[in-house]
Amino acid sequence: MRPNESVECTDFPCQDVDKKCYIIPSAEIEPSKIRTLMISEAPPGNLGDYFYAAKHPFYLETTVQAFNDAGFKVACMKDILNLGVYVTTAIKCGKTAYSIAPKTIDNCSIRILENEINLFPKIKTVLLMGDTAIRAMNYIAKRSTGKAIVPSGSTYKIRKDQYFYKQFRVFPSYLQTGKSYLIEKSKRKMIAEDIKTALECC
Repeated sequence: MRPNESVECTDFPCQDVDKKCYIIPSAEIEPSKIRTLMISEAPPGNLGDYFYAAKHPFYLETTVQAFNDAGFKVACMKDILNLGVYVTTAIKCGKTAYSIAPKTIDNCSIRILENEINLFPKIKTVLLMGDTAIRAMNYIAKRSTGKAIVPSGSTYKIRKDQYFYKQFRVFPSYLQTGKSYLIEKSKRKMIAEDIKTALECC
């Protein structure tokens, strides 16, 4: 199964994104083997840096480092998939500003992310890497249950509590992509802890 053949945006209603960077993973995935979803923020401005791009994309470089920090020796996306982890983004178009409008996050959660999550019936844990992913998952939960899963508050204060939606546990964490990942040692440590715990729960 290729996710980009199963889910898509057809009307592109959002005004604060770069549609030229629209992308959904096209890798061949075996849904029954996926136990964890890692949801990041948005695609990079250069799609050559996207997780599933050829050679050594920057998004994959920092993600590989995060898994290594967590004690999982991986070197490529295939290794991560073999751990039972599928990596995607909450927003499927590129950012045009530092922050993303709540309406844009909601639009993408309705049109794509919720359907993308449903492609993987065996998942046990979902890693929400950063505020955009957390907000997207809360929008999905509110439509189904009427309330958010993850409470508002600083991530470092809420990440140790347990949150559940349907059959899986949700982990609010920090963004594992971008240059800031390489310099924020305290966040790197927390990301590694969250990845380790999420995979141990599977």
